[in-house]
Amino acid sequence: MTVSASERLPAALPPGMAAGVAAGLGAGAFWGTTFVAPLIAPGFSSADYTAGRFVACGLFSLAWLLWQSLRAPTGQRRALWPDAAQAWGALWLSVLGYTGYYLLLVYGIADAGAALPALIIGTLPVWMMLLGKPDHLRWTALAPGLLLTAAGMVLMMDATASELEASGSGHFWRGVLLAIGAMLSWLAFGLLNARWIRSHPGVSSTAWANWLGLAAGLGGLVLWLGWGTEWSELVARPGFGAFVLVCAFTGIGSAWIASVLWNVACRRLSTSLAGQLVVSETVFALIYAFAWLGDWPETTQLVACAMFLLGVVASIRAHR
Repeated sequence: MTVSASERLPAALPPGMAAGVAAGLGAGAFWGTTFVAPLIAPGFSSADYTAGRFVACGLFSLAWLLWQSLRAPTGQRRALWPDAAQAWGALWLSVLGYTGYYLLLVYGIADAGAALPALIIGTLPVWMMLLGKPDHLRWTALAPGLLLTAAGMVLMMDATASELEASGSGHFWRGVLLAIGAMLSWLAFGLLNARWIRSHPGVSSTAWANWLGLAAGLGGLVLWLGWGTEWSELVARPGFGAFVLVCAFTGIGSAWIASVLWNVACRRLSTSLAGQLVVSETVFALIYAFAWLGDWPETTQLVACAMFLLGVVASIRAHR
């Protein structure tokens, strides 16, 4: 019996899936930079980092919207700006996925270092898969991935806790709890943001990123006015120039550009598949952190990372 070429070749990817996967990986590459931002410009508070990043994002979003408004025909300018319901949606989602998430993350990094919070955030694909588990998938199929991920977390916690104990700095377990809080905040954002995007097909990915950026900018300004360092003292601190550059890069890159890319991924991929791509953030974050510190990870950390990644891969395969 002969087999036709069309039967021998694998089915082509659905239209847009390749672009969605590429966009998700690109977002992860930008998100990973947030884990090393406090290391590049030390000496500033967590509130200052968070406020500076999102004020930069808000200013960029506002400039982009104004530029689009000047270029757009008169009848299309209104669509570039949110109505009351859209503005409210952007505001509360920005707290979950932007200001609230990043504030918890920066505090967690300050207490527990960069590697462990990166791994905790990296469990997001697993949680998103569990929450969206198809009815036909048995829990026993997920056990290998979950056990590998849990074992990797235990190893990394042990290695990082030993380092902090030896150095006598940080509050390790408080950092762990803060990182878990950041993970839960972004988990809620990831699920609810994907639902919002799919229920508003008329809103472009760029427009939604601009609206979220404006809302995050307002949140960052409120955060700085309430808990940030006074402007005169902030400017006088050593490394202020590096602080501004870090805030600008993370505000535009890992907030605005990553948001556009993630919106594209959410439109083109299912929530579970898009969520699985969050693991790329962990991979990039660990690469950036070890590269900046100039340290090769210890054997325990390498084994932990390998088990963590294998656990996510096993969970993805079980899900498929």
